[in-house]
Amino acid sequence: MIKILVDAMGGDNAPAATVEGCVQALKNDKELYLVLTGRQNDIEAELVKYKYDKSRIEIVDCPDVIDMNDIPTEAIKRKQSSLIAGFWKLKKEDDLCALVTAGSTGATIVGCQLILGRIRGIKRPALCPAIPNSRGSVTLLCDCGANAECKPVMLCQFALLASAYAEVGFGIKNPKVGLLSNGTEEHKGDPLHQETYKYLSKMQGIDFYGNIEGRDIMLSPCDVAVADGFSGNIALKSMEGCGKLVLGVMKKEFSATLSSKIGYLFMRKAIKNMRGQLDFEKFGGALLLGLKKVVVKSHGSSKASTIAASIANAASIYRKGLVPAVEKKLENVDFDTLIPEEE
Repeated sequence: MIKILVDAMGGDNAPAATVEGCVQALKNDKELYLVLTGRQNDIEAELVKYKYDKSRIEIVDCPDVIDMNDIPTEAIKRKQSSLIAGFWKLKKEDDLCALVTAGSTGATIVGCQLILGRIRGIKRPALCPAIPNSRGSVTLLCDCGANAECKPVMLCQFALLASAYAEVGFGIKNPKVGLLSNGTEEHKGDPLHQETYKYLSKMQGIDFYGNIEGRDIMLSPCDVAVADGFSGNIALKSMEGCGKLVLGVMKKEFSATLSSKIGYLFMRKAIKNMRGQLDFEKFGGALLLGLKKVVVKSHGSSKASTIAASIANAASIYRKGLVPAVEKKLENVDFDTLIPEEE
């Protein structure tokens, strides 16, 4: 059995969407065993709506919930929350493989740092979502919000972490790595990105493509786009907004007139395929890379299908051995030698 923790109270639609997603995940994978943390009465009130294998779900009762207005470091100290209980169980129990949450991003990152812990040698964990690209596959955007301020060594480690994820999670051989900047030329960007470019060019264990611009994330040959968390978050939200705009405009135009409605009948298969290709949630949440165990952070507004996809992704990544793959890559890179201490 693959045992995965789920923060049942995390997210805007919890616990209804979370519980439904858990039930879907159990139906899709007969080797899953789920541990739901949260208010037991609320969780049980949702579970009674479904038929599922009761021997593969466990509930850990937690009275509190960390909401988006809480200060993460304070909430961890004073609240007996579903999220923090999950992190402590993940740390202490060897048979637990992963944690999935749609709760507070800040509290999740703090919990990762202070409770679960990083892989030895990794400076900071990084959020890494899979972005659909023009090649019909994905581009991994690392980081997209965990670290607003970065140093060159962190960006270089993000390149290594995401490369391992691309290889293990998506079977991409020798993934190409691009550095998100404001121009493709080597000299473009602020001092941080200019320095990082220099080190990535010399770094072993990755295939560095060079600088890429925001428009290239979905269009370039790159499998990995490395970014500081501030720039990466803006890029991610911009792409999500653009995708929703395109689909919204199409829906409006195809329902505007009789002729456009008739035209839709001939194009609906192509439109359905396009919607599927532009679906940012089909892979579930963003993986938090660099940790001792697998953690998946889903969007706060996640629906049941997204929670189910996040659980499936967590199980898949554990089975494929992402953490050992990262540790193996780290053996081949001496960051102290590559990047001087003062950098």
